[in-house]
Amino acid sequence: MSGASRPVPGRRPPGEHEVKGLAFRDEGADEEDGTPPPAPSAAAPRVGWRKLTFLPVVLIAVLLATWLWYRQADLDALSRNALGNGQVTKALWQHVQLTVISTFFVLIIAIPLGILLTRRMFRRATPFAMAFANMGQATPAIGLLALLVIWLGIGRRAALIGIIIYAVLPVLSNTIAGLKANDPTLLEAARGIGMSSLGVLARVELPLAVPLILAGVRTALVLNVGTATLATFGGGGGLGVLITTGITSQRMPVLVLGSVLTVALALLVDWLASLAELLLRPRGLEVGT
Repeated sequence: MSGASRPVPGRRPPGEHEVKGLAFRDEGADEEDGTPPPAPSAAAPRVGWRKLTFLPVVLIAVLLATWLWYRQADLDALSRNALGNGQVTKALWQHVQLTVISTFFVLIIAIPLGILLTRRMFRRATPFAMAFANMGQATPAIGLLALLVIWLGIGRRAALIGIIIYAVLPVLSNTIAGLKANDPTLLEAARGIGMSSLGVLARVELPLAVPLILAGVRTALVLNVGTATLATFGGGGGLGVLITTGITSQRMPVLVLGSVLTVALALLVDWLASLAELLLRPRGLEVGT
């Protein structure tokens, strides 16, 4: 027989005991009997390589195919005039500016307003604010832009205000929904340990509401890219200039180039927003953490 010790029936290993038929192991018992504690499992990466590479590769392939088609297209004088002399780069840059500026103002308006409307003092104003935001998005974008042009005149200012009004609703509604969805017992526990109202908001409420708020921001970004194409009717520029020129003059290369660039920009913005949504989500809210 081997000299190795065998477990005695009815006896438990050192450090382990039984309570009401359930086996428990004392803390630190593994170190005492020489068994190393289990290594903590490594956290899974938030963003996989497929998420990082798939959409950019698709966009590069689409843009390359469009460029090759454009290079061999038979352009007349009107098409060359619409696409030459840096007009495409200028329209793309104007479109990016419209999207970034409008999104910035949407964030600094909708998120603080959503926080304010969830405070006890201003909760009664929530239906009125939501009705106003719904009215802004329910109004056809081209009609809203036309009214703003009549009021403010032709230019980028009218286009930006129209885009902002149109995109406030998703961020505002998601901010309110995210803050209202927080568990009241967690908030009471935070107040019970001495946190101030501002501390509870900054350290408990907002981190828990981050996923919903970011989803609203992502929706607003894509909306802004699409609505910015209408800025051309108010003199705001953007890729809508190429699209309307291609339609009115019946020049397919101009129309295709403007449309493909708009779609590619919307998909790129949505991809970047989805990465931000994954990276900024608190780890404690991830499944399996």
